[in-house]
Amino acid sequence: MKKLFALLLVMAMFAVACGDDETVVEPVAETPAEDPPADRIVSLSATATEILFAIGAGDLVVAVDSYSNYPDYGPITDLQAFTPNVEAIASYEPDLVVMQTTAVAAELEALGITVIQRDAPADFSGVYAQIEELGRATGFIAQAAELVLEMETEITDLQADLPDADGLTYYHELGTDLYSLTSSTFVGEIYGLFGLTNIADGADPDGALGGYPQLSEEFILGANPDLIFLADTIFAEQNAATIAARPGWGDLTAVQGGAVVELDDDVASRWGPRVVAFAEAIADVLAEVTAAA
Repeated sequence: MKKLFALLLVMAMFAVACGDDETVVEPVAETPAEDPPADRIVSLSATATEILFAIGAGDLVVAVDSYSNYPDYGPITDLQAFTPNVEAIASYEPDLVVMQTTAVAAELEALGITVIQRDAPADFSGVYAQIEELGRATGFIAQAAELVLEMETEITDLQADLPDADGLTYYHELGTDLYSLTSSTFVGEIYGLFGLTNIADGADPDGALGGYPQLSEEFILGANPDLIFLADTIFAEQNAATIAARPGWGDLTAVQGGAVVELDDDVASRWGPRVVAFAEAIADVLAEVTAAA
């Protein structure tokens, strides 16, 4: 007990002595530790799935949703991207879930699971940012940066090798109900890289329809686009022949000039690495059309 009292007395005297000293020792701020990279990932975004495999993080992906069909060797399951089930997702014991919807994000986070929720970006910088974000989340930072640089270079080269396409108009078809998209969307920006004019812009000039207006046949026929891009070749089985068979469509400039482009629905709707393939499809038809002019 005497030893304890003596120790306390010494400490008290030391504290008084320090108090008389004018030197103030500032506390050292602690640097928060970064979260460790994920090692079990569930992807409920077809685009994110493509990105994860493209940056080399595919081995970390333990399950993907039913729409994640590329690459075809991914661990596809019956998990639903837009109506996700917390218990079904948690059964794969992920430490990271990537998704487009916010429907169950809070419930997953309550289970200690990190959630990255991202919708389609508005522009290419948004695409690159999402790729880099997944690179950080998985520890594949250098690979993500390399992918971004590769995409930037390929798209720049495509633009540089094309003749001037300014003045050419186009119609992008999302479905046989004639829904389209405007230049304010990410896909519209890709077309804009080549100087193309979107006929759908006139149907949603102020963006009140979110950039996805439903056009009428009269509107499309009246606009008489130089090019038609079909993003409904798989689920709606549309092609150049079905377009030409529509009443009045056979007289359109795009049909007459053989400028109806049959896109892969998935490539034309996702903002992952294959946007380069989408841009190449546009470039190929523009090269043909401008050469024939």
